[in-house]
Amino acid sequence: MKQRLTWVAAIAVLAVSSVAMANFRQGDKEFTLSGSGSNDKKFEAGGVNVNASIGYFVTDGFELSVRQSINYADAGDNRDQIWNGSTRLAADYNFDLGRWRPFIGVNGGYVYGDGVNDTWEAAPEGGVKFFVNDTTFLYGQIEYQFFFRDANGADDAFDDGQFVYSIGIGFRF
Repeated sequence: MKQRLTWVAAIAVLAVSSVAMANFRQGDKEFTLSGSGSNDKKFEAGGVNVNASIGYFVTDGFELSVRQSINYADAGDNRDQIWNGSTRLAADYNFDLGRWRPFIGVNGGYVYGDGVNDTWEAAPEGGVKFFVNDTTFLYGQIEYQFFFRDANGADDAFDDGQFVYSIGIGFRF
């Protein structure tokens, strides 16, 4: 009986500590980083993508952040190299589910570069953060960017846009 109580107490302590370690507090900051790459089978053409953000928790759940994305593509065979980027401001609410922190919000900013028509964008977004310890988390995010200008330069492109997916790592400090 004593051994069972000891195991129950140990499991309860571990469960409470795993929930407590993932709590954001007002004034916390976070940094996230994600990236991807691709190339053809001969390594003659390819591209890379890097995303980074810095966020500040206004309350225990409400976060404001700045995001930067940079994309580079080289089509190979003496074709043009393409640089694209986006700079966005975001507002998200993080739900407290212990180690799991789903979030939902919006962002807006500017998309620019060689392979896109420079334009403002707005996007609903959502995702989840999973804390692996008290300061480090893995995250996944999806957003749909509505563009304010289409590829031909017209201002009627609000129904045009793109999905943006991110999977990366984040740090709370």
